[in-house]
Order: sequence, then structure tokens, then C-alpha cells
Amino acid sequence: MARRYDCSDATDRKTGLREAVAAVRRGELVVLPTDTVYGIGADAFSRDAVGGLLEAKGRGRGMPSPVLVGSPNTLHGLVTDFSEQAWELVDAFWPGALTLVANHQPSLTWDLGETRGTVAVRMPLHPVAIELLTEFGPMAVSSANLTGHPAPQDCDAAQEMLGDSVSVYLDGGPTPADVPSSIVDVTGKVPVLLRAGAISAEQLREVVPDLEVAN
Repeated sequence: MARRYDCSDATDRKTGLREAVAAVRRGELVVLPTDTVYGIGADAFSRDAVGGLLEAKGRGRGMPSPVLVGSPNTLHGLVTDFSEQAWELVDAFWPGALTLVANHQPSLTWDLGETRGTVAVRMPLHPVAIELLTEFGPMAVSSANLTGHPAPQDCDAAQEMLGDSVSVYLDGGPTPADVPSSIVDVTGKVPVLLRAGAISAEQLREVVPDLEVAN
């Protein structure tokens, strides 16, 4: 039976975060608010947990899960060949609605799907999400919807779709916007905008002027 916690109440928030961390450590799924939409999260380093996340969404391995982190410092243990331009993007837009696709450390024993040696990573601008990620560590997090359905902007919509496939729901109220994060590939010499979202190409070019836009 799924448990839901109202994060606008200090006591419920503290209990909910504790229960969410415990659930993720057991390999279970949680729903959390972010600065874009609600996400469904799992232990990024548990193949079974990530598999359960993809199954709950009805999503195949060809669409691997992004990873959310609670601090830019976490990147040092996750990615490699991270360019100076990539760090400049982190400095300018994290926490926030910018996802970076980078080469992950080859020593990492995780299975996020068919990633071809890369990871899509982001630090969300939401206090509940940051608290959870700081307490637990990096998590595989995807939008908390069934594949083909709109991404949820509130906990009710997420729970209606995902039900008891999720152990803990953290209700942080409506999210500020339903605009997805912008995605920039930083695996090459020049950053490439793969998906325009909350941060425009013009805003990104103020930091990395040679940004290219994928066709």
C-alpha cells in the first residue's frame, strides 16, 4: 500500500523524507516533486530498481532514465571528460531546468538502460527533491507518468497513474511549470542542444557562445 506525505507540513515532510530514503534503499520506487514536473525515482545503482521504474512507466530500455543529484560536487564521481564549458553551464544553470548528457565513469556499476556509456544528469531546483537527493545520493528519476500520458504537475495526477507501483509519494504541491528541462549534450568538443525546454538556446549561448542545435 502506497504512503503519501504532505511536505507542506514540517512533521509530515520529515517523516516522508525518512520513509522515502528507506524505501529507495530497499529498492522500491518513490514519487517526488521537482521544479519542472513530478518524478518517479529509484536507486540509480540498483538494476532491479531501475528496471522496476521503467516497468512502472511502461517504458523500454531504449529510453534510459536520467539521474538527479543533490549537488554539483556529485558529478566528480559520476562523469568523465567533463569540459570547461560543461562546468560553466553547471555554474550558470544548476540547480535548475538543465539536463546535461555526459560520458559516465566507466567504473560505475549501474544499468540505466541503453545509454551507450553516457548519462543524462540534472540538479533540480526544488527543496524537497534536493533534501532527498542529499540524504540518499544520486537517483534515477523520470517523469512520474505512464508512457504516452502527460507528465504530472501534482501528486494526485502521479498517484492516479502509478498507484501502488510506488511505495512513497512526497506531495510538494503543484509544480511551477510543465515545461521540461532543456537537454544539452556535452560529450563532444562543442555543446549541442538536444531538446529546447525551460532554458532557451539564446540563454545557453550567453554562457557557451558556440552552442549548436541538433537537427
